[in-house]
Amino acid sequence: MHMSDALVSPAVAASMWAATTVASVASARALGRRPDDRRVPLMGVLGAFVFAAQMVNFSIPGTGSSGHLVGGLLLAILLGPSAALLVMASVLAVQALFFGDGGVLALGCNIFNLGVLSSFVAYPFVFAPVAGTQPTRGRLALATVLASVVALQIGSLGVVIETALSQRTSISLGTFLLLMQPIHLAIGVIEGLITAALILFIRDARPELALGNLNATVSRPSLRRLAVGTLLAAAVVAGVLSWFASSAPDGLEWSLARASVGTRAGTQSGAPQGPSLRSPEPTTVLPAETQPGPESQERLLHAVGRKWPKIDASESLSGLAGVAMTLALGGLLAAGLRLVRRSSRPTPPP
Repeated sequence: MHMSDALVSPAVAASMWAATTVASVASARALGRRPDDRRVPLMGVLGAFVFAAQMVNFSIPGTGSSGHLVGGLLLAILLGPSAALLVMASVLAVQALFFGDGGVLALGCNIFNLGVLSSFVAYPFVFAPVAGTQPTRGRLALATVLASVVALQIGSLGVVIETALSQRTSISLGTFLLLMQPIHLAIGVIEGLITAALILFIRDARPELALGNLNATVSRPSLRRLAVGTLLAAAVVAGVLSWFASSAPDGLEWSLARASVGTRAGTQSGAPQGPSLRSPEPTTVLPAETQPGPESQERLLHAVGRKWPKIDASESLSGLAGVAMTLALGGLLAAGLRLVRRSSRPTPPP
């Protein structure tokens, strides 16, 4: 569901950058005011795990599309909404700057759609009320699935609205909406089931981490073991499980391809032609990965036929490099938050 630069106008991009900046600064301040928050050291490793998890696309049966774990709700459950937003922003920044997944122009939109809405809408207004303070396994699973579905639905709605406001495509708003919402409903259900399985496993194995329950009573050796285990899991997912990712287009690419085919058919039958979808050219630091343009829409619809699993050492190295970058950025965030916390402490009287 990562938007590309080609879908976003400068005005919409600037507005979304402003919104995400305000939310991120408020989140950093909220974390900085906490005297002893054991979640902060885990931000980097959990960000690395989410980066790796987003590499593994799963197929949506009967559609020719795929989806992947977004991870915003998972982070919010484990870290709380403020920390979750900052971690998601770091994950998306690494993807945009170094891997061409979205681009810098669209980064504000992507952080808002995948981070802000998950952390500050789906988590507090869906997950928390349904789960309650002492949830049973069934209630915890139900809350996770419902919140995942809501997060994907409002996130995909955000993509549709931002694309429509940008007016950089000839795609019909109604057509795009009717394609985006159902496919992301299916993706949300699958993500919810995966996230629920992870949360239940973590609650059984590490109850001190479940539901953001970390506090000063958790020992530092326990935190280090938890961090090492999470980082090893991220390395395995990025280095090995990524070979088994579906090669089908994700929900946004699939929707754009279907909508573009319908738009071209309408144009050929005499409908007035508007501006066509330009090939995404994301602004990145490193060379971008190939992104779908109008000439490749038909190919995207039949991408499932590629060789599977795709055992590719270069892709594994790329994924591990992304994990390392996300870990490093998360470490910088944690160090910055520690500085903010120390500077905000009152000076003891002489």
